[in-house]
Amino acid sequence: MIKVQLADRVRSLPPYLFASIDKMKQEALSKGVDVIDLSIGDPDIPTPEHIVEAMKSAVEKPAHHRYPSYEGMLSYRDAVAQWYSRRFQVTLDPKTEVLSLIGSKEGIGHIPLAFVNPGDVVLVPSPGYPVYPVGTLFAGGESYIMPLEEANAFLPDFKAIPGDVLKRARLMFLNYPNNPTAAVAPESFYKEAIELAARYNIIICHDAAYSEVYYDGEKPMSFLEVEGAKDVGIEFHSLSKTYNMTGWRIGFAVGHKDVIAGLGKIKTNLDSGVFQAIQDAGIVALRTKESVLSGIRDIYQKRRDALCEGLKGIGIQIDKPKATFYLWAKVPSGFDSTTFAAHLLNKAGVLGTPGVGFGAPGEGYIRFALTQPVERIKEAVERIR
Repeated sequence: MIKVQLADRVRSLPPYLFASIDKMKQEALSKGVDVIDLSIGDPDIPTPEHIVEAMKSAVEKPAHHRYPSYEGMLSYRDAVAQWYSRRFQVTLDPKTEVLSLIGSKEGIGHIPLAFVNPGDVVLVPSPGYPVYPVGTLFAGGESYIMPLEEANAFLPDFKAIPGDVLKRARLMFLNYPNNPTAAVAPESFYKEAIELAARYNIIICHDAAYSEVYYDGEKPMSFLEVEGAKDVGIEFHSLSKTYNMTGWRIGFAVGHKDVIAGLGKIKTNLDSGVFQAIQDAGIVALRTKESVLSGIRDIYQKRRDALCEGLKGIGIQIDKPKATFYLWAKVPSGFDSTTFAAHLLNKAGVLGTPGVGFGAPGEGYIRFALTQPVERIKEAVERIR
C-alpha cells in the first residue's frame, strides 16, 4: 500500500468555503431539520425554456459529439461580441478578443498560471470569491489582500497599497457588482484602477458575473466601457447567473488580445473546450429577449425587498443592494460571523454564509442569497425573529 502525500500547494489550501457549508447543511438535514438554504448563490429559477429547447436540438447534431475548438466556436464568440455591443456599446473582435470558458470560475482559476511566476504578487480583494487567492497559490504567487470596507463603499483603497508591492504585482482581481458585499463600482473607480494598472504594468482581471442581476433599472457598467480598459485587462463573464445556467458550465473572457491569448494557451494544454452543443445553446441564451431577463430580475427584487425589510424589522443591520442576489448583513453583537451562522442553523434551520469565509475583512458580516421563493424567505425571517 503506497503512502499518499498531498502536494504542498494542496495541503496549504483552506477548506473550500462552500464545501464546509454543504457539510453543515447535510448534518442538519440528517437530523430532520427543514433547512431554508440562503447560503450558496445557485439560482433556483429554471433555465429559460427556449434555451433548454435549443440544447435539445443541438445535442442531436453529430458534429457536436467530437472535440470542440479550444478557443470556442467562432459563432459563439461572435454572439458574445454582439451581446457586448448591444449591452455596453463595447466593440470586440470575436477572433482575438473573446475566449470561451467552462464557466468563469475555470478562467479565473487558470489565469494566474499564464502570467504569474513564483514570488510575483496578485492583488486580491477581500472579502471576495475564494478562487482569486487559490488560483494565485496554485501558480506560486503571493496574494496581497485589498480590504473591502464599508467606510470606502466596499471598494479597495489603491493608495494604501505599498509601492514595492505594486512593483511586484502582475495581476489585480476586481469584482463588481461584488460578491459577497453586493457593492457596485462607479466609473471613477474604474478610471483609477486603469491608471494604476498602466503605471505599474498590472493586468486587471474584472469578474463581472453579476452585471445582469440589478434592481430598479440601474444597470451596472462594464469595466471595458471605460477608456483604456482594453489596454490593461480583461473581463470575465458567465451565463450562470444571468440565464440560470450554473450547471451548464459556460462563460467567456473578453478584452486585451494578448491576455486572452495567454489564458487560451493554458486552456489548450489543460482542457478541451466547451461542449459545442452547450455553446449552441449559449448563442440562443445571449440573444434572449429583455422581457425574459427583466422577469427574472423582478423575482429577485421581490425577494430582496422581503428579506431586507424582514431582517431590518428584527434589528439586523443591512443595506438594500442595487445588484447581485446577495444581502451582506451585519452580525448582531455577541456573535462573530461563524457562531452567528451556526446559531441560525441550529435554532432556526436557516443557512447563511459567514463573512469570514470570504476572507478576514468579511468578519462581522453574514451573506444571504436570494435563491428561495418569497414565501420561504418570509418564513426564514419569522424563524430568525
